Amino acid sequence: MLTSLTIKNYALIDNLQVNFNNGLTIITGETGAGKSILLGGLSLILGKRADMSHINDTSKKCIIEANFDLANYNLKPLFKAEDLDYEVQTIIRREILPSGKSRAFVNDTPVNLNSLQVLGAQLLDIHSQHQTLQLTNDDFQFQVIDALAENSIELSNYQSLRRSYRGLKNELIALNDLKSEAIKEHDYNSYLLKELNEAQLVNGELESLEEEYETLNNIEEIKEKLRSVHHILSNDELGVLKSLNEIKNEFAKLTNYASSYKEMYDRIESSTIELNDVFSEIENAQVQLEADPVRLEVVNTKLVQIHNLLQKHVVSTIEELINIKNDLSLKVSLSENLDERISQKESEIEKAEQKLNSSATILHDKRMKIIPKLTQQLEDLLKTLGMPNAKFDLDLQKVDTFYSNGKDDLAFLFSANKGGQFNALKKAASGGELSRIMLAIKSILAKYTQLPTIMFDEIDTGVSGEISNKMAAIMQQMSKTMQVFTITHLPQIAAKGDTHFKVFKEDVNNLTQTQLIKLKPEERIVEIAQMLGGSNVSTSAVEHAKQLLN
Repeated sequence: MLTSLTIKNYALIDNLQVNFNNGLTIITGETGAGKSILLGGLSLILGKRADMSHINDTSKKCIIEANFDLANYNLKPLFKAEDLDYEVQTIIRREILPSGKSRAFVNDTPVNLNSLQVLGAQLLDIHSQHQTLQLTNDDFQFQVIDALAENSIELSNYQSLRRSYRGLKNELIALNDLKSEAIKEHDYNSYLLKELNEAQLVNGELESLEEEYETLNNIEEIKEKLRSVHHILSNDELGVLKSLNEIKNEFAKLTNYASSYKEMYDRIESSTIELNDVFSEIENAQVQLEADPVRLEVVNTKLVQIHNLLQKHVVSTIEELINIKNDLSLKVSLSENLDERISQKESEIEKAEQKLNSSATILHDKRMKIIPKLTQQLEDLLKTLGMPNAKFDLDLQKVDTFYSNGKDDLAFLFSANKGGQFNALKKAASGGELSRIMLAIKSILAKYTQLPTIMFDEIDTGVSGEISNKMAAIMQQMSKTMQVFTITHLPQIAAKGDTHFKVFKEDVNNLTQTQLIKLKPEERIVEIAQMLGGSNVSTSAVEHAKQLLN
């Protein structure tokens, strides 16, 4: 329940701090005194977006702070889900800075507006005049029925299944789109892949093929050079090998004279061995080297093929071509397997749809079961509110569409008069009747939802006399299990409160400010008397006020 409220620098409120009790709290005041300002401040606590136009002094920040006692409400799981520290005495604070930036805190922990809205929805329900129009809204009507049917778990399960179902449907759409694109590209990709596969590409082969091509293409020149070198090395008179052997023999005679000659001899010996080895390889190369026009053609063809592929795919290495081939292979494979994947996805959707239908059926059956009870309770309450002939016809029909809350269409039909035609609420009920219907619904919901605090903003619009007494009695009954605030202009309702506050304006230092004070018993008599007879309080009005309070 709301235990205290502090408002600073908001609209016409400079600095207001007020404490509240449980039970039924009445708020009265003349039109324009600032009751809407109070509601506006509370709306910021519930996560409404801030508006700089509501800041009175733009050089200072605006602060709205509300304290809630959560001892009797099971809200720990909600705090945990929103990653907030739970405190029995929870403080919610909103700040609007002169810069226009808005900040929100729960127990001094910064929160975003979404978390504030989620939390606020479980702490305080502000029923403003325009909210009565919610009665004609399908979503609100379903919320009423589902609250009485205790469908929260089933509804959560249905919505989870629906999200999965819609996800699968989106995946199927994506697969079908992919198939359409794949059909267009499949033939071309297959052609490119065939080219690359036929090339039988191997990493590093381009360099070896180019080397082999150069050898085969210049074989006669290579042979001639090898013959020339062979002759230079092996000539009997002037051959390099013969000369080197003679040098080696001469140095062999010097090795006994100094170690330096021995080192030179060893180096000449090593060169002789190396040159003899080279000579042997030249001889072998001459034997092995033969012209091969057929092989030359094969190598040339393969090189042309590779260079064409490099140019076509705008790459420079065989490794890149192989990567392209692998990508194309995957695309072609995916394209060829799409029908199987689509079929599998359709099977998954069929199973998900069966589960979703079962969940929707559970919701429908529980709703059908609770509708007679809701109808009876509404009609009984409306009889006490001066509508003895009010009748409801809640027509729930199964449909084929998966809505966010099931597969039902709901017609919330109403007739105010005996023998009258049933019509939609917005056509069949007047403003005053809608107010009474909303109060009846809220009082029923209070038995099924654990909401700590509800605030009615002039829900008594359009009613008077004995009906207002009945409305007050219903709010009194509600206040036994929850904290109830009501902003009213009717003395009959004002007299039924456990606590009474008055909103008024006063001039302070040439500035008009809105104030909120708790009325003492004698002040309350005067306030109700003024509500009965105007500002000039008569003796009879005072006596009437006392009677109402008693």
